[in-house]
Amino acid sequence: MSYEVFARKYRPQIFDDLIGQPHVSRTLKNAVSQNRLAHAYLFVGPRGIGKTSTARILAKALNCVNGPTATPCGECHNCREIAAGNSLDVIEIDGASNNSVEDVRQLRENVRYAPAKGRYKIYLIDEVHMLSASAFNALLKTLEEPPAHVKFIFATTEPQKVLPTILSRCQRFDLHRIPANLIAQHLQFIAEKEKITLEPAAAHAIARGAEGGMRDAESMLDQLVAFCGEKISESDVLNVFGFTAEQTVVDLTGRILRGETPGALELLYEQCESGKDMMRLMADLIVYLRDLLVFKAKPDVLDEDIDPDLKKSLAAHAELIATDRLLELIDQLAAAESRMKWAPNKKLHFEVAIIRAIQSLGQATLDEVIENLSALRDGKVVAAGADRDHEKSPVGSAGISDPGDNKEKTSRVAESPPKYKAAEMSADIDPARVWEQLSAKIPPQKAFLRNSAAAAHVLGIEGRNLQLGFSPDEKPMMEILGTQANRKFLETLLHEITGKDLTVKLTVNDDLPSKRAMASASGKGSQAEDFKDDPLIQEALEIFNAKIKS
Repeated sequence: MSYEVFARKYRPQIFDDLIGQPHVSRTLKNAVSQNRLAHAYLFVGPRGIGKTSTARILAKALNCVNGPTATPCGECHNCREIAAGNSLDVIEIDGASNNSVEDVRQLRENVRYAPAKGRYKIYLIDEVHMLSASAFNALLKTLEEPPAHVKFIFATTEPQKVLPTILSRCQRFDLHRIPANLIAQHLQFIAEKEKITLEPAAAHAIARGAEGGMRDAESMLDQLVAFCGEKISESDVLNVFGFTAEQTVVDLTGRILRGETPGALELLYEQCESGKDMMRLMADLIVYLRDLLVFKAKPDVLDEDIDPDLKKSLAAHAELIATDRLLELIDQLAAAESRMKWAPNKKLHFEVAIIRAIQSLGQATLDEVIENLSALRDGKVVAAGADRDHEKSPVGSAGISDPGDNKEKTSRVAESPPKYKAAEMSADIDPARVWEQLSAKIPPQKAFLRNSAAAAHVLGIEGRNLQLGFSPDEKPMMEILGTQANRKFLETLLHEITGKDLTVKLTVNDDLPSKRAMASASGKGSQAEDFKDDPLIQEALEIFNAKIKS
C-alpha cells in the first residue's frame, strides 16, 4: 500500500474532529439534526484550516445511509466514497480550472438529474472566487432556486472576489486560523499515533511556523519525520525550516527595548551567520511585538496562542515601553520588512531598522519637550508622552485624563515629614553608590529624567523602599520622577543593579538644600548654564535656529 501523508491520513471525518472551529461544527450539527438545511453554503478562510474537510463532512452527514445525521458512520458505501472523493453524488469542482460560462451551463444541465445513490446531489466548488463574472451570473438563478435534491457548497480564501449576488444566496461560515496551542496538541496526538517522540518545544515551533494552518503543520511534521526519524527536537525544526528560536526573538526584543545596540546587532549577526532567514526573523519580531501590544491591552486574550514562559517575557517587556512608543516601533519594523522584500542585502536593512528603532525609543518628541519645559516653568506635574501609560486607569485608557488623578498622586508623593530623619541603612547595599550607578544608566536622551535624578538626595533604604529627598525649590524635579512610567523605569534599573525588588519613595523636606544651589556655590556653574548645556535644549535650539536671550 502506498504511503499516505499525515494531512490526508488524519483528515477530519466527523464534525467533532474539526479543530479550532467550534462555531462552525456546532451550527452545522444543529442544522442537520433539526433538518434546517440551506440550499447553498459558503466556507471562507485561509488555506489549510478545514474548509474542504468541513464540506465533505457535511456531504457525508447528508448522504449517510443513517442520515441525515450529525454523526455520519463513515462505514457505509456513501461515506467511504465521499471520503475517497469518488462519489457519483458529490461532485467536486475546481473553480480555477472550470471557471467558464460553458462549465456552468453544463452544471445547470446536470442539476436536473436525480442522485444516483444518495439522498442529495451535492456540488462542491473549491476556490469559487476564480469563476468569471459571466459564470457567476449564469449560476445565479440555479443557485437561488435549485431542485430539492441539490445542495451547493462553496469554499474560498478570497470572499471579496465573490459577487455580492452570490454571497446573498449562501449561508456564510468564516473559519478562523487555528490557535498555536491547539495545533501543537494535535501534532502531539499524531506523534503518539505514529510512535514518534516530538518535543513540546518542537511542536510549538512547528505550530508557530504554520501560522494557523493545520495542513501546513502536518506537512512540516511529515517532512521532519523523513529528516529526523523517530525523535524530533526544536533544533531540528529550526534547522530544517530556517525558523528562529522563540527565545532568540525574546532576547532580541529585550535588547532593543533596553537600548543595547551592540548586543542587538551581535544577536542579529549570529542568526545571519547560522543561515537563518532574515525575512522570517523580521516577521517573528513583528509578531512578538504585536503580542506585546495585545498583552499590554488585554493579557488574557493570548492564553490560547502562547505558553506560560512566553507570557512571563511579555510581562517583563511590557514594563519597558509605553503603548504609543510600541506602536511607533511596530510601524518602523513593518516599513523595514516591506523594503527587505525587494532588497538583495536584507541584513543591511535589518541592521538599519534596529539602530533606528533604538534611537527613536530614546529620543524625546517635540510634544514631550514642550510639555516638560512648560511643567518646569509652571511647577506642574510632568506627563511626558513617552511616560504616559494609562492602561491601569480606566479613565486614561479611554484617552481622557482625570483632573483629580494627578492632584491626588502629587499630594501623596509630595507628603513631607516635619523634620529630616535618616532612614535605616541596609547592610549589603550602599544607597548612594546604587543611585550613582542608576543615574549613569539613564540614557542621554532622557535628559529630563537624568537632571531630575541629579537633584535627589539619597536618604537611605528602609525595608524595600529607596528613600529620596528633595528641597522645596526642586519639587518639579521630584514630580518628574514621580510619574508612573518613570517610577517603573527607575525600579527596573534598581532591580538590574541590586537584584532586589526595591521601590522608589519620594519626599519633600524643608531642611534639605537645593542641589543646584550647592553646585552654583561650589563654582560648578549656575542653573542657567546647566539649562543651556542640556542636550535636548541644544537640539531644540539647533532645530529652530534659536538662541537663549535670558
